[in-house]
Amino acid sequence: MIDIVSSDDYHPLRHLAIIMDGNNRWATLRGLAGISGHRAGVERIRGILSAASSHGIEVVSLFAFSSENWRRPAREVSGLIALFTNYLSKEINALRSDGVRLKIIGNKNNFSDDLRQLIKTAEEQTANGQFTLVLCVDYGGRWDIIEAARQLAIDAQKTDLDPETISEQMFSHKLQLGDLPDPDLCIRTGGEERISNFLLWHLAYTELYVTDCFWPDFGPELLDRAIEEYYSRKRRFGHRNIGVGQKK
Repeated sequence: MIDIVSSDDYHPLRHLAIIMDGNNRWATLRGLAGISGHRAGVERIRGILSAASSHGIEVVSLFAFSSENWRRPAREVSGLIALFTNYLSKEINALRSDGVRLKIIGNKNNFSDDLRQLIKTAEEQTANGQFTLVLCVDYGGRWDIIEAARQLAIDAQKTDLDPETISEQMFSHKLQLGDLPDPDLCIRTGGEERISNFLLWHLAYTELYVTDCFWPDFGPELLDRAIEEYYSRKRRFGHRNIGVGQKK
């Protein structure tokens, strides 16, 4: 467990975002089909959620399927959608029992009617959870921003909304995360040093942590290391000398 001394500069880690990368490379190294890597990645989720909760984290956002992933081979895409569908079907009861509220963000227009209904059911049945799991599926940061701008434009047309009164808070509320806090820490597995169109608006002041470890191998001990690194940094938010936290 990581010990933290509270101070005026203390910024607790409330929202953790993860870009779950490296599933295909993990499978290739083992002579397996790519879908085996994705399946192993799904199996990793429950343990990471439990570990995150033990650190007092309130929200975990997982980048599960980007809007660009549709360009992958059709067989891989269908396999990913099947894994997502299977995860929702099998995990709803466990998530509810564990007090996890499920929120799924992204462009759902490309999904089948059955999958959209399953998403709706999963969100409704877990609505009372205190810990929030955000699954970003068919999600892109640019799409998110455009959709928010479109919604504000519609509001301006249909109501007496004055464009001059539009604030950051108002715009942020129209984004897919809604009223959830911005991520404090974003972990990317697989070693690539980019955010890949993930939560572009929300990552403005987020601490980034990149590990070479592929997602299926990313366990609680590596999460501990990332969190320890987070608390060793100073978050300035454009100012000076604003510390995240201090270890004993």
